[in-house]
Amino acid sequence: MTEDVVRSEALAEHAVRTALLALLAEHGTLTSTEAAAHLGQSSGLCSFHLRRLAHYGLIEEAPALDRRARPWRLPLARPEQDTTQHLEQSPEPGEEEFGELARGLEDESHRRWLARRSEAPAEWQRDEAFSAVVHLTPAELAAVGAEVRRILARYRDREADPAARPAGARPVAAVTRLFPLLEGH
Repeated sequence: MTEDVVRSEALAEHAVRTALLALLAEHGTLTSTEAAAHLGQSSGLCSFHLRRLAHYGLIEEAPALDRRARPWRLPLARPEQDTTQHLEQSPEPGEEEFGELARGLEDESHRRWLARRSEAPAEWQRDEAFSAVVHLTPAELAAVGAEVRRILARYRDREADPAARPAGARPVAAVTRLFPLLEGH
């Protein structure tokens, strides 16, 4: 298998998980069947990725209305909840490599933007890049990540439905990295 095929498969997998998180932020709760209908994917594929997201504590099962349905939701904010559990678990084979690949692609896209910014129309030559160091607990770190996903979910329908895009809208990379700083850095 060529490297390009491997990359496209890994990115497609990441895209499904990202889309599932966005759908949950937008709709509150979803079953794999409902998610599949929204994403145009199979119910089995959505079920697999929902279970993987739950494994890492990014989502949780919601109360079922009947015994057949298995709805999922973003975790409810509970101060006593240990949100570090997913960080302590060993990543699955390939997940660290995929994370490195995704970060590398994000960095390359940003470098390309910086090098070619002057080619963009004047109203698009400014970006909203910023960084900050904030002091958070593990639960707050997870909550900030969930809030960012909720904000971005408001715009996800525009990706699949060009008619939903306002005049002048263009694709914009939204990259968020929340991580603890190690001592001495």
